[in-house]
Amino acid sequence: MKRDLEKKICLITGGAGFLGINLIRHLLKKGWSVTSFDKAEFKFTDVADSITIIRGDIRDRDQLRKAMSGMDLVVHTAAALPLDKKADILSTEVEGTRNVLSTAFDAGVERVVHISSTAVYGIPDHHPLVEEDRLQGVGSYGEAKILAENICREYRDAGHCVPVLRPKSFVGPERLGVFALLYEWALEGRNFPLLGRGNNKYQLLDVEDLCDAIYLALTVDAELANETFNIGANKYESLSTDFQAVLDHAGYGKHIRKLPAGPAVAVLKLLEKLGLSPLYKWIYETADKESFVSIEKAKTRLGFDPKYSNEEALLRNFDWYRENESRFRNTSGTSHTVPWSQGALRLAKLFF
Repeated sequence: MKRDLEKKICLITGGAGFLGINLIRHLLKKGWSVTSFDKAEFKFTDVADSITIIRGDIRDRDQLRKAMSGMDLVVHTAAALPLDKKADILSTEVEGTRNVLSTAFDAGVERVVHISSTAVYGIPDHHPLVEEDRLQGVGSYGEAKILAENICREYRDAGHCVPVLRPKSFVGPERLGVFALLYEWALEGRNFPLLGRGNNKYQLLDVEDLCDAIYLALTVDAELANETFNIGANKYESLSTDFQAVLDHAGYGKHIRKLPAGPAVAVLKLLEKLGLSPLYKWIYETADKESFVSIEKAKTRLGFDPKYSNEEALLRNFDWYRENESRFRNTSGTSHTVPWSQGALRLAKLFF
């Protein structure tokens, strides 16, 4: 059963990011009052006049304490990026998450929804993954996500409502990052390389479905929401099938080109060490493996019902990319809202 939340005020940490802006738009359509808290500049002019914007870092308790005043609910999406330095990842994920929870509940916030990641499962040996499976993060990012979840559990055990969502990699409007590689190559009429045989089932998620899941975690009764939930697409195929759909949609008759995983991973590992590739360990060591989670718990307890398949989510994101490509041409960075610098991978275009 949902509570009456028509006039609730919600703070979103990481509001200037890819998930943040999509969630802001989602909640504004629900008639909510929204505040964005982010250390990055808020660049989305379509909603800037409709929300409160606070520039701040979740590692600064004083800034957070002021921002939490008057808030009913919080969604904690702010996070370090896998490409960040280990110290920054740990301080943001661990210290930052503790700061968000402590200042929120000190201010009388009703519940905090924490956005984690299926990266906490590491490289699993079985599928589908369920919420009770062993956690073993790959690299600093996965390890820090596990530590952040432990903090959420501490506050939950102390009597607070802290729903934790573990989304699969999600795509949609404003998503660039690693997916911009696929979209750029497709738009240029190139074939696209894929590690391994390409027949591994790999679940993704549309950001709109994730926003629906967050809204449910904010609104269903606390005894149902106060758990940890996997969030992913209901319908998904192999990476080869779903990525080929993007190439087909681009209209150049191009195809997925499969590369032997062992040699390709060795090259990517070396390029990462040399700082010549944006692809990090969790990406290149899981791309040729099965990767999907059970979403039955979210369906049963939250009423989660994802609308988009992998293919639909990727095509929706690609269409947005094609319409907006001129906005970020010749720009790059490490966040999910800009294309990643391709480094040595750009030279690989010559062979595809």
